[in-house]
Formats: sequence, structure tokens, C-alpha cells
Amino acid sequence: MLYLSHILIAHKEIQSFTELLPVIQEHARRGERFFQIDVKPPYPDTPNNWEDTVEAAFSGRV
Repeated sequence: MLYLSHILIAHKEIQSFTELLPVIQEHARRGERFFQIDVKPPYPDTPNNWEDTVEAAFSGRV
């Protein structure tokens, strides 16, 4: 199970929501099958529909 909080902790170099999405996509490509959105990304550019956007990145719809 992949948690969004684990990605944020492991990739402290990420500075924006825009930079986060490719990292989520890469984890999905590596074979992660389950994704839990357990925290809100702390970036100023995080959009209001961030949960849908993160889920879409993981499922390959972005």
C-alpha cells in the first residue's frame, strides 16, 4: 500500500503540487496497486480538487 504521506516524506525535494504528480505516476508504473490519500499536500499551488487530481495521476488518467 502506497501512502501519499510516505511519498511526501521520502521526496523532500518536491517543492510544488505540479512536481508531485510525476512522482505519484512513477510509483504506479513500478507496480504499486493500492494508493491511500491520507494527507493534503502542503504546497501553495495545491488545487481545490487535489484529491481527484492525485487519484487520476495514480490511475494513469493524467
